[in-house]
Amino acid sequence: MVLAVLRRETAGRARPPREVAVLADPVFEADDPRLRARPRSPVRPSATRAPERRSPDAPPFAQAAGAVPRLASTRSEADRIVSTAPSGLSLKKTDFEASRTAAMSAELAEYRIVHFATHGVLDNENPGLSGLILSLFDERGQPQDGFLRLHDIYSLNLPADLVVLSACDTALGKPLRGEGLMGLVRGFFYAGALRVVASLWKVDDEATGELMSRFYVEMLDEGRTPAAALRQAQLTLWRDGRWQDPYYWAAFILQGEWQ
Repeated sequence: MVLAVLRRETAGRARPPREVAVLADPVFEADDPRLRARPRSPVRPSATRAPERRSPDAPPFAQAAGAVPRLASTRSEADRIVSTAPSGLSLKKTDFEASRTAAMSAELAEYRIVHFATHGVLDNENPGLSGLILSLFDERGQPQDGFLRLHDIYSLNLPADLVVLSACDTALGKPLRGEGLMGLVRGFFYAGALRVVASLWKVDDEATGELMSRFYVEMLDEGRTPAAALRQAQLTLWRDGRWQDPYYWAAFILQGEWQ
């Protein structure tokens, strides 16, 4: 049913003129060395692309506001994706530019593929508060709203062939009777995406960077469809002794148009 609606809504739609837009490696912490006016301290690595849960009783975004470590692998992930894309047809927003404002700008509608590499937040009780975390500080070190919530996503105009949510738990949501699963994937379909790649659990930062880099090679260099490219990228990680366990590569699924 959903696939039939997607095909009907996107039939005859003009292809966006540019290829890939990537938002990655936002600034989350007040002591991040990228904040020029702030004291410098070492970057604390994160094992997964979900913020640490400090208070089980607090809403997920409230927890995230004080516990969002930098994701080191998203930087190289963005660089490798852009290097794979055709010259002059890609956009890379990192650091302070990887912001909620950038995610909601009309500029992203010009790209066939939109890729988010950051932390994901899942709120099972209030799915409308699920979302992605983008830069929480501006270049002057001032705090800003960096939470791209589900209701923000519903308001986007994003006629992309593919949206990739390279973060934790992005394929999950709350089942609602008569409505289906309420979550980020549904929001991006509503915004105009034809396909969405999203995750079923908390994903490893380094392994996800490897998977996504290979995914884009298969898709842009080898000419595979997104579904076939994702499968091939997962097989490649499975054959690698470092990432053989399905935990590292099996979380990501493609929803929407599979052809």
